[in-house]
Amino acid sequence: MSRQIPQDELNKKKSYRFKQWMKGEVDQYVGIMEMQRQEEVGTSENEVKKHKKDQEKLFADIYDKEHNWVYKAFFRFYKLAAVVCCIALIVMLVVTVSYLPPVGNPDNPAHNEVVEKYIEDGMQDTGAVNIVAGMILDYRAFDTFGESNVLFIATVVVMLLMRDDKKKKGEDSADMNYEPGFDKILQQVTFILFPLIMIFGIYVVVNGHLSPGGGFSGGAIMGAGLILYLNAFGVEKISRFFTENTHKYICFAALSFYCLAKSYSFFTGANHLESIISTGVPGMIVSAGLIFPLNICVGLVVACTMYSFYTLFRKGGY
Repeated sequence: MSRQIPQDELNKKKSYRFKQWMKGEVDQYVGIMEMQRQEEVGTSENEVKKHKKDQEKLFADIYDKEHNWVYKAFFRFYKLAAVVCCIALIVMLVVTVSYLPPVGNPDNPAHNEVVEKYIEDGMQDTGAVNIVAGMILDYRAFDTFGESNVLFIATVVVMLLMRDDKKKKGEDSADMNYEPGFDKILQQVTFILFPLIMIFGIYVVVNGHLSPGGGFSGGAIMGAGLILYLNAFGVEKISRFFTENTHKYICFAALSFYCLAKSYSFFTGANHLESIISTGVPGMIVSAGLIFPLNICVGLVVACTMYSFYTLFRKGGY
């Protein structure tokens, strides 16, 4: 059985004194280092007036347009430079317009083999009935991938600038300070409309290769549905199924799948290797190769981006 150390002996141990210092109970440097209380420096009324007068004189000299030659020269150069830049821009635009082909000319660059390729061979190459979906998510799929990344990066930047990390544990979330006044009529209408909006958004996304629609338009519909639900029922209820982590995981998974899938597709096509991805039967819901799942990925990213932007600008924090 260990013996109890007397307090006097315990106070002499460095480990015990260090522990007290870490807890803020004692100051190890009291009585060792010379510490003197600083006296407050008084400022007379005359010194304050003199300082204020010197400050006014300094500002008057700086912003004196009539006598400050540097100020006058800068503004003259600024006006001259503005006029020169405007004239140069107008000349560049006029010269560019003069080289544009006449409107409606069949020999215009817009009427070339690329457009004919999309229209004539689009369904055969992509399996998509919707030519626009085939062009965006097959022929120019990496362009769409870049656009989706732009949305994700924009969301990340806004979150870094506007999120609120100052709340302490045990305190209510900053969301609670911005809760709407709950309206029974709005809640009942949202209770009916929210499932219909989400189902319609899903329909637009999954039918993007068969009819007008796709990931961008369907994602915007689903994002609007989430925003409506937030305004009707508040943060606490929507947080049960959609949080900041939900947004991160969905966007990361969707963009990763998009990148890997199209990288495989382009690699096998560019190197004339056999691809396991079939375009299917045009007109069927599961067809058009990768266009069907890529539309879903784009729709998820757009919906998450719309909702996250709204929540961030709604209260200045996530």
